[in-house]
Amino acid sequence: MSGTTTAAVGRHRRAAGAGADRWVVLVVLCASLLLVALDATVLHVAVPAVTEDLRPDAVQLLWIVDVYPLVCASLLILFGTLGDRVGRRRVLLLGYGLFGVASALAAFAWSAPMLILARALLGAGGAMIMPATLSILRQVFPDRRERALAIGVWSAVAAVGAAVGPLLGGFLLEHFRWGSVFLVNIPLMLVSLPVGRMLLPESRGTDDGPWDVTGALLAAGGLFGAVLGVKRLGGGEAVASPVTVLPLLAGAALLFLFVRRQRRHPHPLVELRMFTRPAFGTSVGCIVLAMLALVGLELVAAQYLQLVLGLSPLQTGLRLLPLTVAAMAAGLAGARVLRRFGPRRMVCAGFCLTAAAVLALTAMGGTDDPPLLLAGFVLLGFGLETTLFGAYESMLSEAPAGRAGGAAAIGETSYQLGAGIGIALLGSVMNAAYAPGLRSVPGVPRPASDAAGHSLGEAYEVAGRLGGGAGAALRRAARDSFVHGLHVTLLVSAGLLLLGAVLALRLPWVMQCGAEPDGEVGLPAPREAEPAAGKPRVTA
Repeated sequence: MSGTTTAAVGRHRRAAGAGADRWVVLVVLCASLLLVALDATVLHVAVPAVTEDLRPDAVQLLWIVDVYPLVCASLLILFGTLGDRVGRRRVLLLGYGLFGVASALAAFAWSAPMLILARALLGAGGAMIMPATLSILRQVFPDRRERALAIGVWSAVAAVGAAVGPLLGGFLLEHFRWGSVFLVNIPLMLVSLPVGRMLLPESRGTDDGPWDVTGALLAAGGLFGAVLGVKRLGGGEAVASPVTVLPLLAGAALLFLFVRRQRRHPHPLVELRMFTRPAFGTSVGCIVLAMLALVGLELVAAQYLQLVLGLSPLQTGLRLLPLTVAAMAAGLAGARVLRRFGPRRMVCAGFCLTAAAVLALTAMGGTDDPPLLLAGFVLLGFGLETTLFGAYESMLSEAPAGRAGGAAAIGETSYQLGAGIGIALLGSVMNAAYAPGLRSVPGVPRPASDAAGHSLGEAYEVAGRLGGGAGAALRRAARDSFVHGLHVTLLVSAGLLLLGAVLALRLPWVMQCGAEPDGEVGLPAPREAEPAAGKPRVTA
């Protein structure tokens, strides 16, 4: 590294860290991320207990589960760009406080509407925390080689949180009331607030212009409608259903207005010119495709393990554990792999490895094959995390330091949208391949066949009510049809992953190391940028 670059890195560390050790900062940020990742999955195992205690109707139960990721995804751009203007640490600490208060409300909720409100507040707190962790990480690690290692640790912690959530929830439910799954957040937040205030550096973007309130609300409303519509599709709603079409149309219209406003605004929330840089736009597309494959496959795999192989929820979690362990290993090894092979080969190879794992899993049948599942899940976890690591690192490094909050919000929004689209798309493929096999089962009436075609779980219920030979025949047909649908879904996933490998060919060959002293390298000067002094203004 040259003397000039070394000096630039040193100035950045002093400005960003204010004397705090950047690796200690990384530990604090990872602890924040762990809580948010845990809360995204910890409620899943508590749903039966919540249903028995609060007696929510079907719509309320749907909102209890979905409102957290829905609100979180909708507000990521709002809070990510706000952090660039008013201070990323400030937004992160506010997120800590809101997350702790919302956790207490959720733990002691006395009704379904109260729990829905608390979960929505948790989503808002998560939206404050998630982009802030990445943008502060971008600031305190100006050298790309160190930043790559930090992102690897960050992504490994995210994988741990998502996997540990159901296991922690199951342990707590065995000993305490369902509210305990939220109470665990409170002592951690009580520690994180003072520690974060002492150790985390404050940083802002370089744009001193006004924060565009109207644009932020357009982004939040558009993402809320888009994600809600996608979730409804993933939940089995018809494409032409008003509860699917109306949110999608409203979301698309608001996002169109948001993009048009950003193109014309002298101080845009999201610098759309970043997407003209091939590495940035390609990285965002790779994140969407990787999450699209991952979430849909995990959903189908969990159903296969429990309903076809008859494993318990705990056994299912243990079977999926190698996927998480492999993802952790890939995250920790990612920095070295990226330096040696570069973004293009790393992300492309990650996609190809994941596609190979998916194709290998098409050998799954109606009987258990532990070695096949172990090998498939290990390759799947390692390949997907390699892909996500390379894409996130490239996206964050391509964004100017002054736009780190907005860039991190774009990455997290892409993550959430990819997950929602994956459930909707692969769930639709699964249903389309599964249902036809149940239309002509001997001895089963047509209404029973139609009901069994909704899902494998419902098919087992119908078979139990029918009993006798017809019930046994329906059960066998449903299991065989599900395995067939699983194979079709895996093939579609493999195709999407190979498409991602082709897209990754637009990434750079080589990892360009070093710091960006001015924080705005590679972007043309803003149009008609007004000189502004003092604190940022807020405009509507």
